Amino acid sequence: MVKFSLMAAAVMLAVAGPAYSQTATTLSPGTNVVGVPGCHFGEQIDGTTADQAAKHAQAAGYSSVTGLKKSCDNNWHGQAMMNGAPVNVMITPDGRVVQEGS
Repeated sequence: MVKFSLMAAAVMLAVAGPAYSQTATTLSPGTNVVGVPGCHFGEQIDGTTADQAAKHAQAAGYSSVTGLKKSCDNNWHGQAMMNGAPVNVMITPDGRVVQEGS
């Protein structure tokens, strides 16, 4: 009887486990991000794109802009080159480019 109970518990955990795992979420413009880890109540994703953010960074003198990811506050974060050195950048929705973590 003990073996059956342990086996049943293992099966139940295996079936229930994935239901609680968190996966990456792709959000479309206007999506309310309540419930997305790291986001705050009322934040919404705007319509800016990675291409737009990269163009802003290039206009500010950065090259080789890569790895752009949008945060809950609609800022884009990625890597770029400035004067031959790799840097981390943040691009705001209005196109301002800020070097991060100097």
